[in-house]
Amino acid sequence: MPHGEGKAAAGQAEPAHVVTSPGSGLGGPAAGAPPTAPGALLLYDTTLRDGMQREGLSVSVDEKIRIARRLAELGIHIIEGGFPGSNPKDEEFFQRMQAERLAGHTRVAAFGMTRGKGARAKEDPVLRVLGESWVPVATIVGKTWDLHVRKVLRVDRTENLRMIAESVEFLVGRGKEVIYDAEHFFDAYLDDSEYALQCVRTAAEAGASAVVLCDTNGACLPVRLGQTVAAVVENLRTAALGTQVGIHCHNDSGCAVANTLIGVQKGATHVQGTINGYGERCGNADLCAIIPALKLKVGVDCISDENLARLTETSHFVAELCNVSPDPHQPYVGRNAFAHKGGLHIAAVQEDRSTFEHIRPEQVGNTPRILLSELSGRGAIRQRARELGYSLDEQRRLEERILRRLKKMEHKGYHYEAADASFELLMRDELGVRREFFTLESFRLIVEKREHGEVTTEATIKIHINGERIIQTAEGNGPVNALDRALRLAIERKFPALQDIHLVNYSVRILDEDRGTAAVTRVLLDSSNGAESWGSVGVSDNVVEASWQALVDSIDYGLLRADPEGDTGPEADG
Repeated sequence: MPHGEGKAAAGQAEPAHVVTSPGSGLGGPAAGAPPTAPGALLLYDTTLRDGMQREGLSVSVDEKIRIARRLAELGIHIIEGGFPGSNPKDEEFFQRMQAERLAGHTRVAAFGMTRGKGARAKEDPVLRVLGESWVPVATIVGKTWDLHVRKVLRVDRTENLRMIAESVEFLVGRGKEVIYDAEHFFDAYLDDSEYALQCVRTAAEAGASAVVLCDTNGACLPVRLGQTVAAVVENLRTAALGTQVGIHCHNDSGCAVANTLIGVQKGATHVQGTINGYGERCGNADLCAIIPALKLKVGVDCISDENLARLTETSHFVAELCNVSPDPHQPYVGRNAFAHKGGLHIAAVQEDRSTFEHIRPEQVGNTPRILLSELSGRGAIRQRARELGYSLDEQRRLEERILRRLKKMEHKGYHYEAADASFELLMRDELGVRREFFTLESFRLIVEKREHGEVTTEATIKIHINGERIIQTAEGNGPVNALDRALRLAIERKFPALQDIHLVNYSVRILDEDRGTAAVTRVLLDSSNGAESWGSVGVSDNVVEASWQALVDSIDYGLLRADPEGDTGPEADG
């Protein structure tokens, strides 16, 4: 298939490519699927194979299938699922994916390697599994670096070329679209450019639809990588080989995304990466940064606008299934990617968002955020209040009062960026509309360590609800747990919505470490009612008191959300 060299420089848009990825929408092969359109950029996701090599990452078959569905909905053209014969999980995944109906024209790829030395391709167990599989795309990795040819494969150069050619020819003969991953290509090219080129030409001549240049060690820097990609593109063009050139980068030098983008600029039209940059060591190139950069900055129309708006949701969905906390500072999709804290920045964004936002957050499904701290100004208070549904227009004294209290509390160690519930309650307090669902008379904690090492904690709490005095005792596995259980038992009869509110995270930070065990602590709680989540904060030199403050804010806010009609209303006089 003809290969057009990319002309767009970084940050400069060029006429959009039209992507027409083949397939029937089924996980299984499409009869008579058309070839990839000339000049089209193809997105290839390897989260389910290469991404799973990240330390601590493991997902079930059901989770792999759910991720595959989301990737298809995002508009990914090829999803690499692993090697069908390597383990029971991958084997079951491919069996079940055959009946899956994926969105759009997404196809599934199986991964393997070139035949073993001295073996015939048709007798190689890896190639036979790939050849007999229903999967329409077979990706095989092969050696291009003389160091690996000699010390890993332990064959001569000519035998390595035969291994590449015969493996590709065998799979093409079985009706597969074959992608050849040239492992360690940039190291190989630096060591012996002619042999490295000979390897990819061999794969192309044998029928590979794409030869993918892999920066396997993540060691190459953008300038040299771009020069190398351009040389390969020109070499294949001169040889009249219409094979796509692909790029597959690792992040060991922190350049995986930059290397991928410059690879496309120099003519690569096949891009491999993983969601959130998951992968071995420092990870792979992050498709969540590559896709919007290509579409919005380079002008490559690799996915639709509608699909691009699913990017943040997809990133967080995959993180959740992989049991990895989303990186709040991740470009484009991180919670803080469009967060503004400095007073001057906030004022500028309120006038024109492009002053401190390089794209519109909505384009990637993200949202802008105003962070409130001691750096905030009145404009930030006004904006945040407006977002929460409170009007402070023409109420300068209220703005100033809320701002003064915010700065005073932050000086004591409170931190409201991650405690949206506590800030809204602080603001309602200043507005005179905070609801008190209960008032505390006292609480007492008894911690007992028994003969055989067992530790028990008992909490007794005395509270008042609408004039009724309630005394409740409960045990827990620690002071905070016991206090939480006692409070819930005391008030849940009056407030049934409390049953839906639960804590999802509890963290403690020491604010003045030099004071040792007498240090001031800050407690942050994350809570959820199943539909939304919120954060609350408490600060004290007594960790139990700090926890109590955060716990009360968490419950107050949750009950407020459950019964907004019981509120006196957000409007307040100045």
